[in-house]
Amino acid sequence: MSLFAVPFHLDEPLAGFSVSALESAGAVSRTIRMPLPEGRPWQRLAALYEEVATAVAGASDRIVVASGDCTTALGTLAGLARRGLDPGIVWFDAHGDFNTDETTPSGYLGGMPLAIAVGRGDQTVPRALDVGPIDERRVLLVDARDLDPAEREALDASRVRRLPVSSIDPAAQQGAEAGALPPGAIYLHLDLDVLDPLELPGLRFPSAGGVRQAELARAVAAVIATGRVAAIGLACTWWPDRVDAPRASAIVQQLLEMAP
Repeated sequence: MSLFAVPFHLDEPLAGFSVSALESAGAVSRTIRMPLPEGRPWQRLAALYEEVATAVAGASDRIVVASGDCTTALGTLAGLARRGLDPGIVWFDAHGDFNTDETTPSGYLGGMPLAIAVGRGDQTVPRALDVGPIDERRVLLVDARDLDPAEREALDASRVRRLPVSSIDPAAQQGAEAGALPPGAIYLHLDLDVLDPLELPGLRFPSAGGVRQAELARAVAAVIATGRVAAIGLACTWWPDRVDAPRASAIVQQLLEMAP
């Protein structure tokens, strides 16, 4: 397994990010840390995610990319495309990450990457990385219990499928059945705020009513058991100075052990 640590929250470096939870849970193959150029946030992130895409494209085994937010997924998807893969997406998250500049009430860029990945919203990063959109019909959004009003409307009008964690069915891997996964290669995205905040104190955007660690582990294991997961994005969306580090390490370690 190639584990790449990207110690950033958007375009802000996170001091101690990999040490706090990742290095105690598994060997980090590479830490992607670099000064970012001047410019708009998406332009700065495009430079960072070019490094992520290059690392992913050059890996020869299963890939895990761990960072402080969900936008890093755009670099991982670009790297998979450079390997000749056109993956479907299984996106575990308490939030939809389906906002655009037109729908977001907060302007938070971390609430936009799934929309960007399917060709909606600001396309600065996909254009810079020369990667096309993922077909919405090949995207499964898991949980997404906390949605902004206009974001919910956009999802309801989209071809993206949505399911609770409990509905992930390892036996239904094709078609439109409840729990079916996208066909072909899969990019598996895990924002740890899909967990209930009581399971992992210190999350940046906690949302009540999430799943317990054991339920998440079962669902993730079902996806990985297909043998079709090409890369895993691990969004460690906590405050590094507030998280229960031993608890976070235990959760990360369990998830990494599923992806040898």
